[in-house]
Amino acid sequence: MEELDRSRAFAKDVKRIVVKVGTAVVTGKGGRLALGRLGALCEQLAELNSDGFEVILVSSGAVGLGRQRLRYRQLVNSSFADLQKPQSELDGKACAGVGQSSLMAYYETMFDQLDVTAAQLLVNDSSFRDKDFRKQLNETVKSMLDLRVIPIFNENDAISTRRAPYQDSSGIFWDNDSLAALLALELKADLLILLSDVEGLYTGPPSDPNSKLIHTFIKEKHQDEITFGDKSRLGRGGMTAKVKAAVNAAYAGIPVIITSGYSAENIDKVLRGLRVGTLFHQDARQWAPITDSTARDMAVAARESSRKLQALSSEDRKQILYNIADALEANEKTIRDENELDVSAAQEAGFEESLVARLVMTPAKISSLAASVRKLADMEDPIGRVLKKTEVADGLVLEKTSSPLGVLLIVFESRPDALVQIASLAIRSGNGLLLKGGKEARRSNAILHKVITDAIPETVGGKLIGLVTSREEIPDLLKLDDVIDLVIPRGSNKLVSQIKNTTKIPVLGHADGICHVYVDKSCNLDMAKRIISDAKLDYPAACNAMETLLVHKDLEQNGLNELIFVLQSNGVTVYGGPRASAILNIPEARSFNYEYCSKACTVEVVEDVYGAIDHIHRHGSAHTDCIVTEDTEVAELFLRQVDSAAVFHNASTRFSDGARFGLGAEVGISTGRIHARGPVGVEGLLTTRWLMRGKGQVVDGDNGIAYTHQDIPIQS
Repeated sequence: MEELDRSRAFAKDVKRIVVKVGTAVVTGKGGRLALGRLGALCEQLAELNSDGFEVILVSSGAVGLGRQRLRYRQLVNSSFADLQKPQSELDGKACAGVGQSSLMAYYETMFDQLDVTAAQLLVNDSSFRDKDFRKQLNETVKSMLDLRVIPIFNENDAISTRRAPYQDSSGIFWDNDSLAALLALELKADLLILLSDVEGLYTGPPSDPNSKLIHTFIKEKHQDEITFGDKSRLGRGGMTAKVKAAVNAAYAGIPVIITSGYSAENIDKVLRGLRVGTLFHQDARQWAPITDSTARDMAVAARESSRKLQALSSEDRKQILYNIADALEANEKTIRDENELDVSAAQEAGFEESLVARLVMTPAKISSLAASVRKLADMEDPIGRVLKKTEVADGLVLEKTSSPLGVLLIVFESRPDALVQIASLAIRSGNGLLLKGGKEARRSNAILHKVITDAIPETVGGKLIGLVTSREEIPDLLKLDDVIDLVIPRGSNKLVSQIKNTTKIPVLGHADGICHVYVDKSCNLDMAKRIISDAKLDYPAACNAMETLLVHKDLEQNGLNELIFVLQSNGVTVYGGPRASAILNIPEARSFNYEYCSKACTVEVVEDVYGAIDHIHRHGSAHTDCIVTEDTEVAELFLRQVDSAAVFHNASTRFSDGARFGLGAEVGISTGRIHARGPVGVEGLLTTRWLMRGKGQVVDGDNGIAYTHQDIPIQS
C-alpha cells in the first residue's frame, strides 16, 4: 500500500489540474501510439472531469507519431532502387504537422467513447509575449472548462520559428514540459502533474541499482546530488527538462508531481495524497532536513541543546511550554489535516478499530493536550531542587539536588498525542529527546514535532527534540550508550524484549497492560457495574483499560450475570476462563495473559481475595489492578499484597495515568522497579547530583577535619 504523505495534503484542495504526458508515455516501440496507455490516461482524465475537476492536458508525441507515419509513407512511395540509397532525415516540422492531426484524432476518438469533449489548442512561444493573447487564452480556457471540455495543448512545431524541434531551447518555453509549467502558472492551476516513463526523480539514472527515488525534491539538498542519465529516447527534454520545469513552477507556487504514466492509477493516487512520484513544492524545505544526520549526530545535538535548556531560568523554561500550548491550538487545523491522512490510510489498510481510535486527534484532544502542557508549566520547577542538605564538617556543606537524566530515546506506539506529552515532559525536566513513533502516525508525528520545535527558542534549538523517521535508525541509536541515558519503549512485549536484548542503555517501561478488576462478595454491586463499565469502555485501547474481570464465587448466583450484562449490552465481547465459561456458556479465552486493547475482555470466577491475588500474580503484567469491596480489611489486604505498579480500591483502573495523578503528563507507565514505577512524570525523568560548598577544606588522610554530618533544614 502506498503511504499517505503529509506533504501531499494540498491535494485535497485541488480543483484545476494541468497534466503533461511525455512522448515516451504516448508512444511505444517504433514510435507507434501506445494505445493501451493512452486509453487508460483518457479514462483517468474523463473520470476527473466527471468528478468536477478542471482538467487541462499538455500532450507530447506528435513529432514521433508523424515521423513514424511519414517513414511508412516514404517506404510505400519508394522504388527498390530508392531503398538502396541512404535515407535522408525527415523534416521535423513536417513530422509535427502530420503527427499533430493524427494524435488529436486519437484523443477525440477515445474521449468520444467516454462521452467527453476535447479541444485542440496549438500555441507558439512568441504568442505568450502578447498580453492580449494571454488574456484571450485565459478567457477561452475558462469557457471550455465551464462546459466540461478538456483543452489539449501542444506547441505548434509545424510553423514554429525555432530552427527545428528538439534543437532550439530558447524562448519563454522550449519544450512541452516548460509549456506545461507556463500554462499552470498562466491559467492559475492548483497542481501540475508531469507523466514520465519512470516513477519519478532518482538520485541517479533509474537503471542504476544504487539510485534511489526522491519523494520530495529539496532544491538546496538535491540540485547538486542528482546525476542525470540520457535525455528522452523520443522527446526533446527527458528528466532534466522535467526537473527544470518543475522547479520553476513549484517555486512560483504551483505544486508539481513527476510520476510514471505507465501506471493507470497514478493521477488518482496523487489526488488522494498518496506518496507516489516526486513532489516539488515551495515549502519542501520545511518538510525534510536539508542535510542528513547520523544517529550519533542527532543524539549529540539533543544533549547539547538540553544543556542550553538547563541553563535557562525557570521562567524561561516555563515560557517554552506556554508557547507550545499556544502553538498546538493555533495549528489545530493543520494538525487535524495531517492526522486525517493517517487515519484514512489506517482505515484503508484495514487496521483494527482500536488502533485507528488511538490515531484520531479530535479538537477536544488537541485542546486537552494544550491544557496539560500549561498545567505542566505551572508545576514547581523540578530542576535543581535541593532534596537533602548536610553539614559534612564545619563550613563544608553538601546538597543533594535534582537533575535531568540527559538524553532520552523513546519508542512509542501509534498515538500522536503521546508525542506531545513526552516532548513537554522532556522540556520540563530539562532532558534532550529522540522520538520514534509508529509508522501509522507518521504524518501526525511529523506535524506535531514541527509545531513543538518551532516553539523552542533559537537559544536552545529545535534539535533538542529529534524525530527518528526510520525503523532502521533504531539499532544505531541503541548502540549509543555513551550519549543516550535512558530508553523508554512503549509497545508490545516483543518490542520491549528486542530493545532490552540489544542495548547497554538502561530501559524503562512496560510491555503489556493486563489490568484486573476483582469484584469481591462484599461489593456494592451498582458501584461495581460503574467501575467495570468505565474501566473497559472509557478507552478500550488504553493500557490501563480492564482486560480481566475477576468475580468472587459467592456472586455466581446473584451478581455475576448483572456484571456481564453491563459489558455485553455496551458491545463488549466477553470470554471466560474455564470456570466462568462453563457457568455463563460463553467462549473460553485463549489465554489469561492477553491484552485485548478493544471492546473485549476475559471474566473468571475465583474463590476469594487470595484467589484473585494469586491469579493477578500469575497472569497480570504488574500494571494496574483494582478491588471493588465494602470490606476495608479485604481491601487493605489486596492493596498490600498485589505487587503491581498501581493498586486501587473502589476506583477505575483508568485513573492510572500521569495527568490524572496530577503529574501533568506521563512519558509512559513503568512496571519495573528501577528507577521509577507506575505513571512516569517529570520526577521519573530526573536523577540527582551532589553539590558541595567549602572554604578550602582538604581530606589529607582525614587528619585535621572533624566530621559533623548534621542535617540542615531545607528552606522552601
